[in-house]
Amino acid sequence: MNANAPILPLLIPLAAALLQMASGRLSFQRAVGLLATALLVLVASWLTLLADDGVLRVYALGDWPAPFGIVLVVDRLAAAMTLLTAVLGFVVLLYASAGFDDEGIHFHPLFQFQLLGLLGAFLTGDLFNLFVFFEIMLLASYVLLAHGGGLARTRAGITYVVLNLVGSALFLIALGLIYGTLGTLNLADVARVLTLPGHDRALARLAFALLIAVFALKAGLLPLSFWLPHTYSAAGAPVAALFAIMTKVGIVAILRVQAIALEPVMPDLLDNWLTTLALATVAFAALGALAAARLQALIAWLVLLSAGTLLVTPAQASTEVSAAALYYLLQSTLAGAAFFLLAGLIAEQRGKVADQFLAGPPLRATWLKIAFLIVATTAAALPPFSGFVGKLMLLTSTRDVEAGSAIWVVILISGFIVMAALARDGCYLIWKHKAAARSLPGEPVGWQRATATLLLVAAGPLLAVGARPLADYAARASAQLHAPGAYVTGVLGAGATTTGHGTRP
Repeated sequence: MNANAPILPLLIPLAAALLQMASGRLSFQRAVGLLATALLVLVASWLTLLADDGVLRVYALGDWPAPFGIVLVVDRLAAAMTLLTAVLGFVVLLYASAGFDDEGIHFHPLFQFQLLGLLGAFLTGDLFNLFVFFEIMLLASYVLLAHGGGLARTRAGITYVVLNLVGSALFLIALGLIYGTLGTLNLADVARVLTLPGHDRALARLAFALLIAVFALKAGLLPLSFWLPHTYSAAGAPVAALFAIMTKVGIVAILRVQAIALEPVMPDLLDNWLTTLALATVAFAALGALAAARLQALIAWLVLLSAGTLLVTPAQASTEVSAAALYYLLQSTLAGAAFFLLAGLIAEQRGKVADQFLAGPPLRATWLKIAFLIVATTAAALPPFSGFVGKLMLLTSTRDVEAGSAIWVVILISGFIVMAALARDGCYLIWKHKAAARSLPGEPVGWQRATATLLLVAAGPLLAVGARPLADYAARASAQLHAPGAYVTGVLGAGATTTGHGTRP
């Protein structure tokens, strides 16, 4: 059973989507979706426990060995991202099943295909299949973004589709250049061939620079980030919450390609430009959050800010920095998703004013006010919650790097700006009310949406309480990530020999 563990997270959402397409009954689709995502959480938890022994688990589809066949590779990083996706998928689906899924058609199968794309992108050991899973994820996200209709979502969807189609075309060009230069697209084989003579190093460098640029587009790196706040602020609350992990796919892809393939032979490929643009993204996002007129727009800017903060780390090529980045990635994803779900509930409670930063009806549910304060404190990286722990780990790990001073200045100043924006805008949502609106009843919050929101809100305090074991796991995952030799041997086998073009076991 352990040998088949890597493919189980992909089979579950695929089977669920096929079952849901077999019946149009919403109640059936809801039941299948919730059961499937709950099972996915259990399987991903088991896979994470297995992966923590440090053994690289490789699943060869069709029993074709790498690099000739398609392989799925599970290490600590892949397992952790699988578990994060599964938990987020279950909670968001619980929220959406309270009525949001009834605002359009085919929501549940598309949701499962979205999970399939995300999980596949984290588990694949092949660059071409990374492209395939990216496309599965994006195709589902195009329709999920438009779910519920509306002019704002249509406009955001057009921009989102066009930019991602351009990104996909560049992705294919990069893959073509890599294959033409190295003769392989298996990541372990790419790492092996790059260390050998006989290929055009300048062309390979260009191909990987283009590949990193594509991942940066997916992650929202400036100047390719203008689409993200507009898109995320227009999406429905549960869709935006699921999208909170999509930027992390590009970031994890950059980390993995850099650590395994590029660091041994092209350690300077990301120098200067990536860190500079990442810090510019952080500053840009902080100013965007300060100027936001709606809560969901502010949260979208915060997602971009977290992406920019994480994009500072790949160029540092350090196990300590990568470990801090993994913890920060975990907490920022859950905090962003919690904030989106909370924004949806707050908008309903405030009637026509919705989530705009204007005086309006008070929030009738006291727990919504407390939840907002917890999530805002986490997002602003204030103690004692996980946002503070994550940012402290990042700053501590970068204190001795070349660009450490610039990183500290930009991240700390942007943190003060975000803190000021959240404090100012929170006053409108919690304390400033119109006298005429005080007697208006708020929309009731059902148990499903309340439970889903509170589960994610609780992640801020819980991740802070469990910071030590999580940080230790992140350190082990980072050490495994920065051991490209072990990765290559684990995927290709200890007896693999490399020829001029490709690898033969």
